[in-house]
Amino acid sequence: MSKKVTVVVDAMGGDNAPKEIVKGAVLALGKRDYLNIILTGKETAIKEALDGLQYDKSRLSIVNATEEIIFNESPVAAIKKKKDSSLVVGLNLVKEGKADAIVSAGSSGAILAGGLFIVGRSEGVLRAPLACLIPTQRGVSMLIDCGANVDAKPEWLIQFAHMGSIYMEHILGVHDPKVALVNIGVEEEKGNALTKEVYKQLKELKDINFVGNIESREIPAGECDVVVCDAFTGNAILKLYEGTAKFLISEIKKGILSTFTGKIGGLLIKKNLKKMLKRFDATEYGGAPLLGLKGLVVKCHGNASEKEIRNAILQCVSFKAKDINGKINSYLSTVEEQ
Repeated sequence: MSKKVTVVVDAMGGDNAPKEIVKGAVLALGKRDYLNIILTGKETAIKEALDGLQYDKSRLSIVNATEEIIFNESPVAAIKKKKDSSLVVGLNLVKEGKADAIVSAGSSGAILAGGLFIVGRSEGVLRAPLACLIPTQRGVSMLIDCGANVDAKPEWLIQFAHMGSIYMEHILGVHDPKVALVNIGVEEEKGNALTKEVYKQLKELKDINFVGNIESREIPAGECDVVVCDAFTGNAILKLYEGTAKFLISEIKKGILSTFTGKIGGLLIKKNLKKMLKRFDATEYGGAPLLGLKGLVVKCHGNASEKEIRNAILQCVSFKAKDINGKINSYLSTVEEQ
């Protein structure tokens, strides 16, 4: 790929800003020679974080922003009032076409609000869902929506299913991705009014590989590639997923280190154990994209490390290279013509 990709990085967003954020940006810069990065935030602090790091100075720039949006602020109020915050300045660069994407580990609410109000939804998109990749026995699945729309309508979830399918097919190379609807049972008649109506509509679609309902306990098995739900349900699943993974990893380590024989055994399986634990490391999957916008907005964890920031930026590069926005728009145009 020779076409330049420009990604804005909110250098002041997150618990580890700006040091880890800046390190992650520099790591990503070294991975792609056609990548340009714009760091937004307090210029002095960013320059201090860059001090001692080796990078191509011609491909990294700083846009000074004097304000920060903190986690306990009202998201909408903060977006409206703090026009010179690192997040708002970055989002405006995407809106103006000066950047293809923005990555931030800042306030989730502010990122979602800013993505919608500043970058804006693509024409025909009813709601923009937050999507994330979760580890399964067969690789990864996409959970959509996992945080943007806690109340949903059937037609929104239908679009989410299409967006998730487009992402999984073109970014991860999953042919004819299997789509499932989160429910309290696998039978068609199970669930509330929302899931019953969504099920009815999904099973009639010819361009979606709908495999039916899926219960939460079956998601880790990886029986489907796209897991569709409203954000209230999705966020609860995601948080439980992350908490359970953290608990299991902690217990495995504790068990291995509790006895002498356990430590010996741990040494023997160290290589395989590291490989297994890596699959549960959220930093490996980058961030969660807010799909259906005119530009790409990616949300990272608040405690994002340099690795997660690097992977989130590289995720943006793939998103641009595969023209995911164009494919979503193409799908919407086809639907409108029908």
